[in-house]
Amino acid sequence: MESQQLNLDVISNNLANVNTTGFKRSKIEFQDLLYQNKRLAGAEAGAGNQLPTGLQVGHGARAVATSKIFTNGELTKTGERLDLAIQGDGFFEVQMPDGTNAYTRDGAFKTSSDGRITTSDGLVVLSGFQPIPPGTTDVNIAANGNVTTAGANGTQNFRVQLVRFTNPSGLESMGRNLYRETQASGQSEIGNPGEDGFGELAQGYLEMSNVKVVEEMVNLILAQRAYEVSAKAVQASDEMMQMSNNLRR
Repeated sequence: MESQQLNLDVISNNLANVNTTGFKRSKIEFQDLLYQNKRLAGAEAGAGNQLPTGLQVGHGARAVATSKIFTNGELTKTGERLDLAIQGDGFFEVQMPDGTNAYTRDGAFKTSSDGRITTSDGLVVLSGFQPIPPGTTDVNIAANGNVTTAGANGTQNFRVQLVRFTNPSGLESMGRNLYRETQASGQSEIGNPGEDGFGELAQGYLEMSNVKVVEEMVNLILAQRAYEVSAKAVQASDEMMQMSNNLRR
């Protein structure tokens, strides 16, 4: 019952973030618990015979992991010049207030008062971004990460880079659409969009959540039914023990 409650929590979080930009759904993984061996398979049964099967009683299940599913979400067109979606593998790198780095798939970027590219929370975006000069009237970001700005002060060119990990499921979710590198994720690898397996950029688009509402609703119903069945099993066992205690000679 506790495992199914955790399952419900994970599914509920997926559904709550169905409209969160760059969100990746989580799945919960289970393992069966220890078994009580009442009779071992292969034990002597007399006259040189062996028991072909044993008698084991399990003790339920437990949740052991929640892993992120990093499949691509659908792209939605916004038309904003600083909205970027990654089509394929990769993350944007941002700088936290304490100086450490974090990673995100949320490309809803903004411009600060000093021209720096930031997230919606005001975190500075690294990934090769340069400040946008005052008076810039046009920003063009190609699929391969080449950025060209034009305005009263002339043109500027630089290239955006992406970051990827050997095991993205090992990243630590920090909230606010951010992930932190861990020993399980491996060290970050920097590369150019559209090269060596890195995804391409799409300007004027945002990657939406990869949560599928219908699938999550089915999983929600299954988890609820499994919880109810487990509760019924506990209730039935309790009633059987009560009947046993009430036996009279």
